[in-house]
This record gives sequence, structure tokens and C-alpha cells, in this order.
Amino acid sequence: MFDSLKSMGAIAGLLKNKDELAAAGKRVQERMEALRVTGEAGGGAVRAVVTGKMRVESIRIEPAAAKGFGADDETRHMAESLIVHAVNDGLIKAQEAAQAAIASEAEALGVPEIADKLQGGLGGLLT
Repeated sequence: MFDSLKSMGAIAGLLKNKDELAAAGKRVQERMEALRVTGEAGGGAVRAVVTGKMRVESIRIEPAAAKGFGADDETRHMAESLIVHAVNDGLIKAQEAAQAAIASEAEALGVPEIADKLQGGLGGLLT
């Protein structure tokens, strides 16, 4: 109960200084715009580059792996599965980086507990 009251007090204090809060939000957005992470599957046979805005920027299939992907259904399914896993790995890494950036800014603002409250939708900072 006291933690909730403490959090509400910290949020109220932040709302009084909207400029500082807006600047922190802008810094997080800029970090996310510059962020690129690589998700992998199949020991690096398939790589997906994901941005901090949770967009897939590129997919790379190593030539040796691509040669193994024949036209039959089983190998095509394996290729599709590797791509899905690489993309999901990249998205998880991008989400973790976003959460770390928000936590860092919240800490700098003196309200580290806010980062925990934003984890679900990241407070709209990535839209």
C-alpha cells in the first residue's frame, strides 16, 4: 500500500515538471529509433534484424542454409520455422532493450518504479 502511495507521489511530482518528462520520453524514442538488434535461429543460419520500433528490417539466410532448403514441404516448413524463430528472438531482444531504456530514464528521473508499471505497452513510447 505504501509503495503505491510512494509511486503516486513520484508520478505527481513528475507531472509538475512536464518538460523533464517529455525530454525523457524523447530520449527513449531516439534510442529506440537508432536501435538495431539481431535475432538468430538455427545457430545463426537465419538472422532477423529488428528495430527498436519493433519492425523487422531485414532477414538473412546463410547461403549454406539456403542450399539445404529444397522445394519439398518438409524443408520449406523448416525454413519458415527458422525465420519465425529468428524474428521472434529479435523482437524479444528489442523489447528488452526498450524496457532497459525506459528503466534507465525512470531511474534518472528518480522514479524507477514507473518502469515496472509501463512494461506491458511501454507507455506508448514506441509508437
